[in-house]
Amino acid sequence: MTNAVFQTKVGSNYDDVPEERYHFPRQYLGRVERTVGDKIIYYEPRSGGGRLAYFAVAEVVRIDPDPNYSDHYYARIRNYLNFDRPVWYRERGGYESMLFRKDGTVNPGAAQNAVRLLPDREFEAILEAGLSSQPAWPDRSDAATGFEEEQAAFERPLVEVILNRRYRDAKFRQHVQIAYDRRCALTGLRIINGQGRPEVEAAHIKPVAAHGPDSIRNGIALSGTVHWMFDRGLLSLRDDFSILCSRHLNSDISHLLTKDLKAIVPSEPRFHPHPLYLEYHRDCVFKQ
Repeated sequence: MTNAVFQTKVGSNYDDVPEERYHFPRQYLGRVERTVGDKIIYYEPRSGGGRLAYFAVAEVVRIDPDPNYSDHYYARIRNYLNFDRPVWYRERGGYESMLFRKDGTVNPGAAQNAVRLLPDREFEAILEAGLSSQPAWPDRSDAATGFEEEQAAFERPLVEVILNRRYRDAKFRQHVQIAYDRRCALTGLRIINGQGRPEVEAAHIKPVAAHGPDSIRNGIALSGTVHWMFDRGLLSLRDDFSILCSRHLNSDISHLLTKDLKAIVPSEPRFHPHPLYLEYHRDCVFKQ
């Protein structure tokens, strides 16, 4: 097993859903096989206006052949987690030694590789850079236990800590609150208490119990009551983010929701709720 960088982007011609699967041609099969059971880092290239940055960590579970193209495969993914921020590939002189010549210029041949194996120290350096930010607004539960104390309790390397459920919940909440600017997507309310802490919560669209990922695209910021209704299938969203109200609601709550009955989603399309998870919520959670 070994770590690697997987290159992907929004609008890719490949059938990628980074939280679930990575689509690749045969030429990378040998490298991807070495990552099975280990963790990889996602990188967004320049083409199409990409950020030239590492943006998430995940784990490769297995490889399946593409049933439609004999020379393509799928790496099946789990334990996806967004970074706190995009990590520019040139930070600290560059994280991947193979990408740079001795004079500091980029090695174009290496940079074109969509799958690049990573030495442990380079993998750990990128991971630390991507997940080192503290939450700007601790949650009420964090205020009681202390997010800093929780992190300090982990003496293991970060590469092991990222699988801990408490750590992942805290990071997921942090990322969703930032993406939604601390605003409830369904009501439009942005309530901040005297300590600057947002009252909005981070909800999984596809639940963790159903193997929903801790991805911003599987998250939505909701106030407490609306979160309760969303989790119980009394509210949902269409793919165009219009709000669905269940017939099982005992009263008309439209006055609580946004005036146009459309969810307020992040300004960056890369963080919009993914249709894959919205479809799951409508089919498996929402009560028609």
